[in-house]
Amino acid sequence: MKNTVSIKVPASTSNLGSGFDTLGLAVKLYNVLRVERQPAAGIQLGWAMAEPDRAWFMEALGAAAKLFFRRAKVRASGVRVGLRAGVPMARGLGASATIRVGFIAALNELSQAKLSREELLDLATELEGHPDNASPAIFGGFTVSGRVGRTVRCLSFPVSASLECVTLIPRFGISTEEARRLLPAEYSKADAAHALNRSALITAALATKNYRALCGVFDDRLHQPYREKLLPQLSRVIRAGVKAGALGGFLSGSGSSILCLTLEKPDAVARAMLRQLPDAEVRVLTADNRGFRVLKGTPSSLT
Repeated sequence: MKNTVSIKVPASTSNLGSGFDTLGLAVKLYNVLRVERQPAAGIQLGWAMAEPDRAWFMEALGAAAKLFFRRAKVRASGVRVGLRAGVPMARGLGASATIRVGFIAALNELSQAKLSREELLDLATELEGHPDNASPAIFGGFTVSGRVGRTVRCLSFPVSASLECVTLIPRFGISTEEARRLLPAEYSKADAAHALNRSALITAALATKNYRALCGVFDDRLHQPYREKLLPQLSRVIRAGVKAGALGGFLSGSGSSILCLTLEKPDAVARAMLRQLPDAEVRVLTADNRGFRVLKGTPSSLT
């Protein structure tokens, strides 16, 4: 049996406009978790951090371990967890999903439980509450996923490197819970029909790699207008990116990151976006089509 395993997990952007809790896209920005079996029971963190971050990690990893060992029907073991962090927290880039997916994937390797990726997705979705970030973290590419009966069904599609993801990452975060509280309890028939139309068009364009068809289809009515209260620059940033050459743009997850997709002039798009929200950094990313992977050897620089 292995005593140490390292898992590399891609970040993801979710919703992609109107595909609320359903659409996701893995991008080449990563967290790496190293999980080492320990003789003592429980979970040890291999780095120091302030509260409430430590409390969040301990709660998230503890819940993941409890669910994994119960579902996999293997004996629980103590572990020490190290992290090489490349995905910022509370920026709408699936950081929590990378932690949970990486941890249960590592436990799967250490225990030799041999759960499939589909089974890991069921666990990760139960932990996350929705599959839109867990699916791309596990399968890579563009994913469409949702619960069907007792399991999560996910369809994934590779995305060409020609489609670049200009990602503006503000230096401030947004709480997912706070962003969800802003959403209405009910929607009009017109807004529901609009969301169905837009999510279908986005899915068809990305699945068939007809990326030009993404123009004009990110005008969401489900969540972005309400969440703009937390990020007043949202519409301005997207308009600036489109004017500079992007196909379209959207709030990444619940924010605070904003993402524009483009087939040309990514640097010009990045500069235009940044001018509207200077308190940020911009990364030009492409899709990760692999999902999480088990690394050979032990990566350096893990906290």
